[in-house]
Amino acid sequence: MASTMKALVKPSARPGFRLTEVPVPVIGPADVLIRVEKTGLCGTDQHIYVWDAWAQHRVKPPLVVGHEFMGTVVAVGEAVRSVRVGERVSAEGHVVDLTCLLCRTGQAHICERVEIIGVDRDGAFAEYIAIPEYNVWRLDPAISDVVAAIFDPLGNAVHTVMAAGVSVKSVVITGVGSIGLMAIPVARAAGATFVFAIDVNPAKLELARSLGADAAFLATDPDLEREVKERTRGDGADVLLEMSGSGAAIDLGLRLLRNGGTAALLGIPADTVNLNLAERIIFKGLTVLGINGRRMFETWYQTEALVKSGRVDPRSIVTHVLAYTEFDRAFELMAKGEAVKIVLDFKGDVAKP
Repeated sequence: MASTMKALVKPSARPGFRLTEVPVPVIGPADVLIRVEKTGLCGTDQHIYVWDAWAQHRVKPPLVVGHEFMGTVVAVGEAVRSVRVGERVSAEGHVVDLTCLLCRTGQAHICERVEIIGVDRDGAFAEYIAIPEYNVWRLDPAISDVVAAIFDPLGNAVHTVMAAGVSVKSVVITGVGSIGLMAIPVARAAGATFVFAIDVNPAKLELARSLGADAAFLATDPDLEREVKERTRGDGADVLLEMSGSGAAIDLGLRLLRNGGTAALLGIPADTVNLNLAERIIFKGLTVLGINGRRMFETWYQTEALVKSGRVDPRSIVTHVLAYTEFDRAFELMAKGEAVKIVLDFKGDVAKP
């Protein structure tokens, strides 16, 4: 194996990434080396690419970016017992210490000392990635490479929906980017009775309808609040799934909730958000859930079951499969709203299955 590899790197504290040559990761006794084949582009990657306020506070360049991926195991450390060379895998991107209070009480996804690949440590937009054996997820042969590459964000959608308890409830989804769109069939599979989709992009709203949303509205629609109230007996929706990170969308979503409703917030704001806390949350008696990543590994099992059963099929959300060398074009498509989910190919196979 060569000693160096191609990787997309955040070289310094300014916008953009650079395709460059870096050393192949060295694995420790409990690590696995994976040859990356396909990777998914995420809103977090966009934050880092444009170098917004959130990224400036969190990310320490230089760093290999990217956290959604699948590939094949090419080497294992001497202490690895459950993973074999040649296996087709993905991986949980939250690398945790397994010793803190949260890890020891079933909440490893919010570990106090978590390191997220592509954010806090070198990530997956590279020809190889090293990951602890604990994080590796073996892929079912029935799941295609493209779908396998986006199990991470699909898991975010599954975690958000399941945490909010949508069964026999009306659901508002603010922000139907890739994860918001994924949340629609997940919410349906989990028993939601009515799904409202809200966004600023008409094309994404059309896709939301095709994925099972009962009603889809532009965020600027002056009749939006009245329409939601009319379709919920005048009360407002039971559940908000906030996927955009936009302060305006968060405020709108909270307004659309009935008193006593539940808000599950997944979207990452680019900067501080101002809210009328008393009117939007306290006086309404809302339950507000901060959603981070996926429950380890409950969400992975749920996600696999939903995909294998055919209840959730995210392939229609993948609008582009591009060679990794086209990364600048990919982020341009995302910024212009001309793509929903983009997969970058590191294997030389850009055909969409």
